[in-house]
Amino acid sequence: MSNVFFVGCGPGDPELITVKAKKLIQKADVVVYSGSLIPDPILKLCKKGKIYDAAKLVREEIFDLLYKNAKKDKLVIRLHDGDPAIYGAIREQIDNLEKRGIESTVVPGVTSFLASAAALGTQLTLPGVTQTMIITRAESRTKVPKREQISELAKHQATLIFYLSVHLLTKITKEAIEGGYKKTTPVAVVYRASRKDQKIIIGTLTDITNKVKAEKITMTAIVIIGDVIKPKSYEYSKLYDKTFSHGFRKAKVK
Repeated sequence: MSNVFFVGCGPGDPELITVKAKKLIQKADVVVYSGSLIPDPILKLCKKGKIYDAAKLVREEIFDLLYKNAKKDKLVIRLHDGDPAIYGAIREQIDNLEKRGIESTVVPGVTSFLASAAALGTQLTLPGVTQTMIITRAESRTKVPKREQISELAKHQATLIFYLSVHLLTKITKEAIEGGYKKTTPVAVVYRASRKDQKIIIGTLTDITNKVKAEKITMTAIVIIGDVIKPKSYEYSKLYDKTFSHGFRKAKVK
């Protein structure tokens, strides 16, 4: 059966592409990519195939390209920035292809919130602070269920991560405070994580909006709210504690 590969190519640094993704792109007959978000060095890996900019196409045109070329047994790649599973709109493409007899394979990639954490040199879960991350987006033209309003998610006091929302930072900070975060809660905004023009802005829920406005950042940034950004204290992991036994090691001290 014919196949289409949905491939994540990472957050921007061309070296953060997986080996599997790189090999597929190099062999591809057709690559449909996500507009300006895919770095040129990655597109240039496609030596022999045709490439199409999905930003200039509507849903039906993209599907038609994928379907017709896969039907001819060509190696077809739908290339996504980051990881296809996060705000990648792959479900509708996979379902439509399946209805017409085309199988799909998803190749994961490094997503931008992980590249942002790396840029910050931080850990998004910390013992004694939080063991939970919530990944979401602020409501705008794409609606969000009421149970997922920012003020509702904020009640968990977890690490709160926003995609596609930096232009709504005023709304985000206001609702985060309404939901229970302290006004002094640290916030990090990472613009174009892992790229050469990456910018990191650190603030609190009360001043981060003005700091980001001063940098004129309105898109392509991850927003992270939570004490993990600048923890006042945290607990050491039990995994490597000398008093802790687990399946691979006995406690050295009791």
